[in-house]
Amino acid sequence: MAAKRLYEGDDQKENQDQQGGKRLKKLPSFSTVIRDVIMAKSLQNFCLALEPLLRQVVKEEMEHKLAQGALMLPRSPQRQIQEEFSNLKLIFKKPPILPIYTFSKIEDEEGNHLQIQLIDTLTGETPVAFHRLSNLKVEIVAVNGDFPGDREEWMATEFNNNIMREREGRRPLLLGDVSVTLRDGVAYITHLSFTDNSSWIRSRHFRIGARVVPESYDGPRILEALTERFTVKDQRGELYKKHYPPALVDDVWRLDRIGKGGAFHVKLGAEHIETVQDFLKLLVIDPDHLRVILSSMSDKMWEGTINHAKTCPIGSKRYLFNDPYYGNTVFLNPICEIMGVILQGNLYTPDQLSIQQRAYVQSLAKQAYYNWDKLEETEFSLPANALLPIELPAPQGLMASSSWHAANQEITTVTEFQIEGPNESQFFEAAFSLDFSGSKTQPD
Repeated sequence: MAAKRLYEGDDQKENQDQQGGKRLKKLPSFSTVIRDVIMAKSLQNFCLALEPLLRQVVKEEMEHKLAQGALMLPRSPQRQIQEEFSNLKLIFKKPPILPIYTFSKIEDEEGNHLQIQLIDTLTGETPVAFHRLSNLKVEIVAVNGDFPGDREEWMATEFNNNIMREREGRRPLLLGDVSVTLRDGVAYITHLSFTDNSSWIRSRHFRIGARVVPESYDGPRILEALTERFTVKDQRGELYKKHYPPALVDDVWRLDRIGKGGAFHVKLGAEHIETVQDFLKLLVIDPDHLRVILSSMSDKMWEGTINHAKTCPIGSKRYLFNDPYYGNTVFLNPICEIMGVILQGNLYTPDQLSIQQRAYVQSLAKQAYYNWDKLEETEFSLPANALLPIELPAPQGLMASSSWHAANQEITTVTEFQIEGPNESQFFEAAFSLDFSGSKTQPD
């Protein structure tokens, strides 16, 4: 009972302490103490068991960090050069042909596939006997045109830092054979093209580079290959560019001052003048009509277009046209210039004909022009002592027009004739009654 009263008294005292804002700390129970001791003992045993494992992990990590730190220490220049460079080098055997346009196949200056070659700089030959180089993987990359300046050697990190990547949201900068394999030290790039021009980078130039894929090779450093710097232009520039000199088969808009799809192009097309050859044939047969077609051209533009057209190589082909009435034959070059004529079995050059005969032969050339698809190709050639067409005096009653002929890269003027409309029937009647014996009949 006394113990109970003591408990009750303590309880009363505790209540009083609570009312007074004071509270005594409650002592832990026996079971709590026993549980804490067991947990502490278990933790101690766990730490003792884990300690060897932790020591091993820490040791390995420290060794790894120390090894990395040793690699970061500065090396002597001589040792660095020995590690970075060797006598092995990749080269492009021939430079690419310029200019280069987007999406156009890149070829070497001879029109062949780009060729990469591994050489020994000491001998200049491919070290084919080096078995580790027999199947090297080579990556083709675009490189900043300003790299490497005037240097012939560079660090691998410098090369890698100057590799150009595509602009955000665009396809890869290079398409095609961007990864090739060296076979006996040689690899061919059968197709390679740029997808973007070079105007967006500071240097405005690219280079094509070739580097060994590190995973495919474990040996001395192989110096990367680099082409000369060049600009890459948009493909639309190639589509609209002029040709110097133009070819006979070129579209007529390849001539200066004639834009593709422009007014002049449309007007020429309406007259069935589609190619440079068509343009030159009409220039020879009827230059006045050609000038009418291009009447909105200024004289300066007209002169520029004509001069550009005249640089076109006309080749050595010859065509013959037979007069269906009298059996005479005229020989023409690809732009309808008269190279020779057979009159009553005799061969004449244009300068050997009389005024009337020349006009008659010119009428045959005009008929040949309008029947060009029916002409027969021939191997006609002038005799060794024959004269090339020369400038001839204009006849009375006939309208003269200028022509030209390229021989041995020189331009010679030829005067040709057209029949005036009102006297056409009278002229043909007179021309067909001419004596083609070869004698020169002077006009009245």
